[in-house]
Amino acid sequence: MLEVSGLTVSFNGTTVVSDIGFSLNRGEVLGFVGESGSGKSITSLALMGLLPPNARITSGRAILTIDNNPIDLIELPETQHRQLRGKTIAMIFQEPHTSLNPSMRCGKQVVEAIELNTSLRGKKAKQRCMELFKEMQLPDPQKVFNSYPHQLSGGQKQRVMIAMALAGEPKLLIADEPTTALDVTVQKEILALLRQVRELHNLAIIFISHDLAVISEIADRIMVMQQGRLVEQGVANNILCSPRHAYTQQLINFRKKINQPISTQNSLDFNKRTIFKVSQAVVNYRGNSWFDKGFRAISNVSFTLYEGETLGLVGESGSGKSTLGRVLLKLLALQSGLVEYEGIPLNCMGHNQLMRFRRQVQLVFQDPYSSLNPRLTIEQALIEPFLYHGMGNRKEARQNMAKLLDAVGLRADSTNRYPHEFSGGQRQRIVIARALMLKPTVLICDEVLSALDVSTQSQMLDLLQELKQNHGLTYVFISHDLSVVRSICNRVVVLRMGQIEEEGAAEDIFDRPQSTYTKSLIVAIPGKFF
Repeated sequence: MLEVSGLTVSFNGTTVVSDIGFSLNRGEVLGFVGESGSGKSITSLALMGLLPPNARITSGRAILTIDNNPIDLIELPETQHRQLRGKTIAMIFQEPHTSLNPSMRCGKQVVEAIELNTSLRGKKAKQRCMELFKEMQLPDPQKVFNSYPHQLSGGQKQRVMIAMALAGEPKLLIADEPTTALDVTVQKEILALLRQVRELHNLAIIFISHDLAVISEIADRIMVMQQGRLVEQGVANNILCSPRHAYTQQLINFRKKINQPISTQNSLDFNKRTIFKVSQAVVNYRGNSWFDKGFRAISNVSFTLYEGETLGLVGESGSGKSTLGRVLLKLLALQSGLVEYEGIPLNCMGHNQLMRFRRQVQLVFQDPYSSLNPRLTIEQALIEPFLYHGMGNRKEARQNMAKLLDAVGLRADSTNRYPHEFSGGQRQRIVIARALMLKPTVLICDEVLSALDVSTQSQMLDLLQELKQNHGLTYVFISHDLSVVRSICNRVVVLRMGQIEEEGAAEDIFDRPQSTYTKSLIVAIPGKFF
């Protein structure tokens, strides 16, 4: 169905994708895997005719054969390419929240795609939209039809995006990291849905991911890309069980390392002092209007954080993980209950105690790019909190910054650069260094690895363990990725709908889960080969 040969793409004269060649059959799933910057998305955008203005295809062919009619996608004029998009080739983009129009109801957006790519209009188009929503297994199609994107969960938005992609009944579907930011249970559902869609419509699918564990769940064949080049391709089982290229072996080893449980030598000694004690915590979010009464985000949650441990907070989106993190940081007030830090209730702290608390308990955000001021250099971003809290003069701040940058594996000469000049993994190292500038005792890490490649995840996990040992840190690790939690956490608290479902040592939670919900989370972890 699709035959690509010699595809080469350059940006402003610099080659970013070089001599890519592969084939794809009808009804087949081809997995593209590789780290960020390997050229996966650029290759797919070249096929879609959606490359940015500064990109140019310097050579290659991409022959798409539909009904015995061969079409070269590379030589196709934009007007004809536009006619193919949606009807013959469709794409599911990585982030549904930014891909959907926030000012339009979801139903209207899908109806628009149906009317654009088919002969259906009006009521018939709406009827087709409702059929697609049912096929996507959305719980209440009529409610979703009338909802705006922000009113849906991440999994529901992704299902709407898949429905929109299928609106024109395409023959080829390109899915670009469609499950990266989703919970393991939702991810499992989306993968099952794509397999069902493939069988129902006899679609060919190009599935792009940086995670071999996810690729292993859906792909028939796998293409491994590194720095714009194709280094290995073949049947999925062969690639995963007997990789030939060193880079493929490295990716598999990184995933296996992440899947390993925490070493017994790092197990927690519970005879240490209490850092946080949470008792019967309740948090309510108020509604935006008189008919919206809001909801209860945290309900009667109690647990203890001990010095030197890494406590994992896990659960699906909406389970209350991030809300609980904000409660520990005193960024959200409790409706009832009590949170104590080193024996002092947070709501009874005076000014000096609160300033000390702000220094000692630091947050590492999920998205380092949005948590760094784009107008500040890295030096300015790092020394600002040091100076604000009066921990020394500018010279001492620079000396401390140099030590921390070295500790997190960044070069000292990078301090005059801005956030956009760094990769995602480097930016994550920067925000960790910024948090450590105040010499904290507790780091609350909110989904800090969720959007990173497996190789970067592995490096960051090693870094966090090293920093914990060298700086005597205590971690609260918030994540929906149970593989990561298993590899770093001593103890785990499983949250569901604002309540603690299960709590215990990481080994017990993963090897001997008691709750049905916990069991469902563990079963949903991808990667049967790892």
